[in-house]
Amino acid sequence: QVQLVESGGGLVQAGSSLTLSCAASGASLNRYALGWFRQAPGREREFVAAHSWSGGGTNYADSVKGRFTISRDNRDNTRNTVTLQMASLKPEDTAVYYCVAGMTSVSTRSRFGYDHWGQGTQVTVSS
Repeated sequence: QVQLVESGGGLVQAGSSLTLSCAASGASLNRYALGWFRQAPGREREFVAAHSWSGGGTNYADSVKGRFTISRDNRDNTRNTVTLQMASLKPEDTAVYYCVAGMTSVSTRSRFGYDHWGQGTQVTVSS
């Protein structure tokens, strides 16, 4: 079983930067893609970014490409950290951000491809 614990959310002004971190543990994380989804009030949960378990492959939603950067520390295959650096934040980035893990391709953008979810961390961007 994989446990995911997010940290780093908060309230920031538009144009600012914020970094989210997720500590993944509890199982061998080889072959797990790690990533982030978000859900704004009244909207469905949507894919943000993912990082492959090897090779450094990444995938981004079009809405965050060029502004967000995902990275992963997988030196210990039972404890990984995945980080989402967010820059040039916009009010429409306001959402609860969830860390996810799944034995899937980094190209997977469907929520159903990820079996493990963190509890979420709130990001609020004021205009």
